[in-house]
Amino acid sequence: MFALAGLVLVASLVAQDSRPRVPKTVDEVARPGGKLPGNPKIALVKVADGFIDPTNVANAGDGSGRIFVTERVGRVRIVHKNGEVQKEPFLDLTNFNPLGSDVQTGFVEQGLYSIAFHPKFKNNGYFFVHYASLPFNGDGVIVRFQVDPASPNRLTPERVKQTAKVILRIEQPYYNHNGGQIEFGPDGFLYIASGDGGWEGDPLETGQDLSTWLGKILRIDVDSDDRTPYRIPPSNPLAGAAAERLMSLFGISEEDFAKIKTKSRPEIWAYGVRNPYEFSFDLKTGDLYIADVGQNHWEEIHYQPASSKGGENYGWPKVNGTKCFPMTGPDDKCPIVGTLPAAEYPHEIPYPGAQPLKDGWGCSIEGLGVANYGGMNGVYLVGDWCSGRVFGLGWDGRKWQLEELLHTNLQFTAGGYDEDGHVMAVNCNCFYTSDRGAVGNPPGALWRVLPESQVPAGAEKARAIPKGGPASTTTGGPLTFRHPLDDTPLDFNSTPDASLTPAVRQFRESGRNPLKGNAAAIAEGKASYQQNCAGCHLDDGRGRIGSNLVDAQYNHPRSATDVGLFEVIYAGGSGAMQPYAGRIPNETMLKIMAFLDSLPKQR
Repeated sequence: MFALAGLVLVASLVAQDSRPRVPKTVDEVARPGGKLPGNPKIALVKVADGFIDPTNVANAGDGSGRIFVTERVGRVRIVHKNGEVQKEPFLDLTNFNPLGSDVQTGFVEQGLYSIAFHPKFKNNGYFFVHYASLPFNGDGVIVRFQVDPASPNRLTPERVKQTAKVILRIEQPYYNHNGGQIEFGPDGFLYIASGDGGWEGDPLETGQDLSTWLGKILRIDVDSDDRTPYRIPPSNPLAGAAAERLMSLFGISEEDFAKIKTKSRPEIWAYGVRNPYEFSFDLKTGDLYIADVGQNHWEEIHYQPASSKGGENYGWPKVNGTKCFPMTGPDDKCPIVGTLPAAEYPHEIPYPGAQPLKDGWGCSIEGLGVANYGGMNGVYLVGDWCSGRVFGLGWDGRKWQLEELLHTNLQFTAGGYDEDGHVMAVNCNCFYTSDRGAVGNPPGALWRVLPESQVPAGAEKARAIPKGGPASTTTGGPLTFRHPLDDTPLDFNSTPDASLTPAVRQFRESGRNPLKGNAAAIAEGKASYQQNCAGCHLDDGRGRIGSNLVDAQYNHPRSATDVGLFEVIYAGGSGAMQPYAGRIPNETMLKIMAFLDSLPKQR
């Protein structure tokens, strides 16, 4: 009997230890280079395309199989179960206001952020959207609408005006770091991601300020009467912290005094976040993962177990993940403030003065969702906006592991789930320095994450460097130009630049740029470089956001050669370069290359 009891106790302790837990020390925080249990191999399979600056993915949970994709301009598109994209938008916020669009889209981080469907949507028809309001100068508004059962796939402008109920308005001092994700948790409450208000470095210090909604994860109860926008869940950590009370000086413990926060907002669930643009609940366990966009050098992922009572402080702007803010070098020393992240990954320059990294880096984390299929058990997938990398964060029974699962050329913006629990992703072609407005950028697409072994025959997959090594080098035989990621041949005639000039024909035959050293070509290449490239690279070819172009610190196979660099520009080797892929004339590319070759080399 006693032996049996001992075995039960040991089994219980092992089970408890196998559950993921929040890191207690910096050494427990995962970084790139880990290995996920089961060695999962995934692919991104295209579901539909033609979306202009897609920003979010959701399903209604009503058994229809529909997938809803939000577009920055202020529209929600439906992808039906058969993969067909409905021509008329499900919701259009650009046409119900007689003065014009209701959505502010003047900056790439503004627009329609996300959509969330009420847990009882099938019965009540309620759904919620969060967007930057043009009439309110970019403030974030969360609005509830209700579908007409007679027209479940489209809300008319009249229906939009008739059913709109404003739930919350978040004042935005600047035009960036707006967060944006809204999602219902397993508890039925609406969770809201709110960034620190913008600029850089949190100049308003909102992350640690409990009197503002900025820099927070909020939690509210939207099941209120029509006269009340929402209610405060009594279990919120600050639900009664600001309540008026009589002052009492004696006989009160320090713990009780510490609960009094006279200026705190009761909606706050967690704080100390910078720009939690996307978060996801594990559909199996209810655990919460928050992808928090970092400052200049590191991106982070916060983990909150389903058992959390809220109130976590994630440290911003006192710290950025495990790193000091501001960073001055590799050996900065500072106190760790608040709850540590589960994982973090670096930018190309991991600290001021560092040599650029060749692998495992990004610049802006976008949460996709938690995979519980294909050999993955609670693996949180994130995509990077700049590098196109997909990382998976998982618990191996003892510690967190962060593994790079794919390196694509997609510019990820968000994720979500379909009704079957598959993780979905969307990409845009809307990088800061190439943004042409909410309706002017090249279209993006909707993707489904599948195990590599389950990709349907003939399905279109996202291009990616094969796991285990980069694409091969072209050696011997006729000169062949190849895509820098998956090594497939490039078809020059597939682009608008079908006519080839003599210089381009000579380059295609020899693999050497005939415009090198040509003063006129260098001058024209410099002008084109400054127009198209100088937002991500400095005038002298060094990296700003992108990689250094003058010291062989390239991030794609073969790009240190004329052929390879041409391939990267031609095919759009990274997410940020997608707007240029196939759109810069071939000879102009050679002129840009001639200009880069003329610059002094950095060592």
